[in-house]
Amino acid sequence: MCDSKKASYTRPSGRVFFGVYWSEAGERPRLGAMLWIKSLHIVFVASWFAGLFYLPRIFVNLAQIPVDVPADAVRERDRLLGMARRLLRFTTLLAVPALGLGLWLWLGYGIGRGPGQGWMHAKLAGVLLVLGYHHACGSLLRKFELNRNVRSERWYRWFNEAPVLLLLVIVVLVVVKPF
Repeated sequence: MCDSKKASYTRPSGRVFFGVYWSEAGERPRLGAMLWIKSLHIVFVASWFAGLFYLPRIFVNLAQIPVDVPADAVRERDRLLGMARRLLRFTTLLAVPALGLGLWLWLGYGIGRGPGQGWMHAKLAGVLLVLGYHHACGSLLRKFELNRNVRSERWYRWFNEAPVLLLLVIVVLVVVKPF
């Protein structure tokens, strides 16, 4: 770059806070804030799915405990039920900001809106399926708490694969945008 171009460049006044430039008037570019929102959305979605991956594994262990059990198995069952309750509660708390930030990106920043954004409709359908899966986990946990489980450990192993497939479909839709 020649010296004349260096001399004509004026640095904007203002401050950078967490990678977002704020002008003296308090205005900020939408892109910087949007990237922070998107980053947090990804972190909360990954954390939410981690809980959805692990909860059915606890169900597999609970399904292996027979209904008429000795005292030591009752303690194990109670311990697993406590773990499942806490994990479901924590996973639900992670789902709320994941969904809220996703809605903010969609409605506030317009990501996936407009013509030619069919991938977003498919992604939203996938998110609704994930919410249904999350709800199903809560229903299954209540059945375990009431000693009304009728499913085998093998069924729970297959049930555990659903969020993996849903995550795969959603990520492909967001990254590839096939339609």
